[in-house]
Amino acid sequence: MEAHRGTPAEQLTEVRAGIDRLDREIVGLLARREEFVRRAGTLKADTDAVRAPDRVEQVIRTVRALATESTADPDVVEATYRAMIGAFIDLELRVHHRDQAVARTPPRPGAGKSASE
Repeated sequence: MEAHRGTPAEQLTEVRAGIDRLDREIVGLLARREEFVRRAGTLKADTDAVRAPDRVEQVIRTVRALATESTADPDVVEATYRAMIGAFIDLELRVHHRDQAVARTPPRPGAGKSASE
């Protein structure tokens, strides 16, 4: 962060603009993470594999360590990741259930035939 210049109101405006720039980057990273989550949802055999509590705890340990290395508050990082992981698990479950439903749907009679047949 930069040196404090200007009035508190001006400084707050600058701080908020910085947060807005970071939010744009974070949302872009979340979109990239979502692509991986959607793909994972198609690859897992069942809902237990989607929920993967051991994997969740592994991720939490990793991000807490990363937070400590980067001087971020590990508790804030953990809470943020738990909320994010929960939302992505919900998404992944929807993807998994949709794909399972499609796989179980029998083909309709005549499906796949062209009009000329």
